Amino acid sequence: MTDRSPDKSHIDAPEVAAWWAERRQYLERIRKVPEIRQRFWREVAIYLLRRVLWSYGFFPIFIAFWLPFVLASFNPVVMAGDLIPLLQEFVNSNPEEQATTISTLMIAWLSIGSFFLIFDFVLTPFRSPYQYEADVYMKSWEQLNHDQLPDKV
Repeated sequence: MTDRSPDKSHIDAPEVAAWWAERRQYLERIRKVPEIRQRFWREVAIYLLRRVLWSYGFFPIFIAFWLPFVLASFNPVVMAGDLIPLLQEFVNSNPEEQATTISTLMIAWLSIGSFFLIFDFVLTPFRSPYQYEADVYMKSWEQLNHDQLPDKV
C-alpha cells in the first residue's frame, strides 16, 4: 500500500463542502433575481434557435450541394449536366411521383437535420448564465477566503 503523506495539493472534505455549500447558496439567491432569470430564458431561446437553424438549415443544404459537387469532381458544368436531366424528369413525371420524390427529400432533410441536432446538443451543451455568475462569484469568494482554503479548490 502507498503511504498517504499530507501535501499541499490535498484538499480536506470540510473545505470542499464549504465551497460547494457557498456555491449552492449563491445559486439559490441569484435564481430569484428577475434580470438573470430573464437573461436565462433569452439565452435558452437563442441557444435552441441557433442549434435548430444550424442543424436543419446549414448541414442538409451543405450536404445537398457539396456531395453532388464532389461527385462532379468540383466542376459545376458537369454537375449541372448531371442535374438538368434529373430535374426535367421530375417536372415531366406524374404528380404521384413528384409527391413521392418531395416526401423522400423532406425525410432525408429531416433525418440529416435530426442527426446533426442530436450531436450538436452533445458537442455544444448549454451554458447557463446562473453557472457563469456562480463561477465569477466563487472566484472572488476563493480570493476573499484564500487564507482559509488550500492551494487548489
